[in-house]
Amino acid sequence: MTVGAQVGPDLLPYDEAVAQFDPVIGLEVHVELGTVSKMFCGCATEFGAAPNSQVCPTCLGLPGSLPVLNRTAVESTIRVGLALGCDIAEWCRFARKNYFYPDMPKNFQTSQYDEPICLDGHLDVEVPTADGMRPVRVEIERVHMEEDTGKSLHVGGATGRIHGADYSLVDYNRAGIPLIEIVTRPVEGVGSLAPEVARVYVTALRELMRTLGVSDVRMEQGSLRCDANVSLRRLPTDPLGTRSETKNVNSLRSVERAVRYEITRQAALLSSGGRVVQETRHWHEDTGVTTPGRSKEQAEDYRYFPEPDLVPVAPDRAWVEELRAGLPAAPGTRRRELQETWGLSEFEMQSLVNAGAVELVEATVAAGAPQEAARKWWTGELSRNANAQGVDLTALPMTPEQVARVVALVDEGTLNDKLARQVIEGVLAGEGDPDEVVAKRGLAVVSDDGALIAAVDEALAAAPDVAEKIRGGKEAAAGAIVGAVMKATRGQADAGRVRELVLERCT
Repeated sequence: MTVGAQVGPDLLPYDEAVAQFDPVIGLEVHVELGTVSKMFCGCATEFGAAPNSQVCPTCLGLPGSLPVLNRTAVESTIRVGLALGCDIAEWCRFARKNYFYPDMPKNFQTSQYDEPICLDGHLDVEVPTADGMRPVRVEIERVHMEEDTGKSLHVGGATGRIHGADYSLVDYNRAGIPLIEIVTRPVEGVGSLAPEVARVYVTALRELMRTLGVSDVRMEQGSLRCDANVSLRRLPTDPLGTRSETKNVNSLRSVERAVRYEITRQAALLSSGGRVVQETRHWHEDTGVTTPGRSKEQAEDYRYFPEPDLVPVAPDRAWVEELRAGLPAAPGTRRRELQETWGLSEFEMQSLVNAGAVELVEATVAAGAPQEAARKWWTGELSRNANAQGVDLTALPMTPEQVARVVALVDEGTLNDKLARQVIEGVLAGEGDPDEVVAKRGLAVVSDDGALIAAVDEALAAAPDVAEKIRGGKEAAAGAIVGAVMKATRGQADAGRVRELVLERCT
């Protein structure tokens, strides 16, 4: 998939940018783990609770409170590391990452610095090109454990950011939720494919997290967020250029767009004799641009030091091997199994992958729908809605179970495809489950012969010349009458039955 970036006076057209410069990317993906309680206390982690209702002295950093490490979070992190081919440290520890910002009530974040739990892994992905699929190995530098921060809300102003706001509020429910950060090494040698590689990698990583069952990876809820680093250099043999870091990108589409935009922005700077500033940048979904955040801190700016309130973590080797033995099949293996079971071609399966619909179709099939119908709706009407809203399929407010119910209503004759699209529209608009939308909108197919015969007779009477052609043996002319009946019944008639009645009434 290619998503164009805005081109203006401060941007270079993408083709020109990659012709002049070699892009290098690095990705830092933050994943909230799906534990019942927080990383260092017993507070709940449920999304959407009332602000500051899931807090305690420990996650609020009150004096005298002490952290206790969540064993399930450690187990989940080890499983992620093993699935990525990482070495699991025999001994690691936490550190305090110090900074002054109100979203972390302790004024430091408990994280891992120079001694992470997972090191030296990789994730192999395939990127679609005009010449077929290109394999790319993305090397993983580290996977480390930490706690998430609170969520700030800046009220007033036009941007929703702190600058220009009237005041700010902080919800500490998220503060302390178990978080892992998966950090790649620089991804070199992919040239103009850099934006696509970024999207495909994050897509594959999200699929892996779901397969492992360690997170719901709901990007729209912030449980998976990506920081995208981009730098340019003239030649692949040159040293790495100065990088920017676009923070907290929260959709697959936006990961690609943000990388593409940064390449065009930096190329314009460098080609005009300017220089790239090492800084964080904000991604704006509505305009498709990045804007400066802050000058990028170096590690020493955070004044890391070992966390004195937590003992080091030394995973037992037998436990690690037990976790390794229990890993599920890799997503790629599962996709090949599904492709064989469903009888799909390589192109059909890749289309599902590109749409981010494999798991959604699988869940819809598990809910009772035939896979052909499940694929049809997810890659058709629902993808169209997602594209129109600029979001991923998983962000749509419609579940696989609801899609399966729409399929069932079509199969049983209650809906036709046109009405089914209206039902999907209603579900996405928050009008309820499919059956509720059908009832509220009065969308059921008209299958009563009495009502249909009346509509057919009215249409025939209104078009006597067409009726005469049908009586003369030109059955193709029946299509005009069928169309008139469908229009008269707002698309709610059974078109097949209408045609039968038209031919019957003209004999």
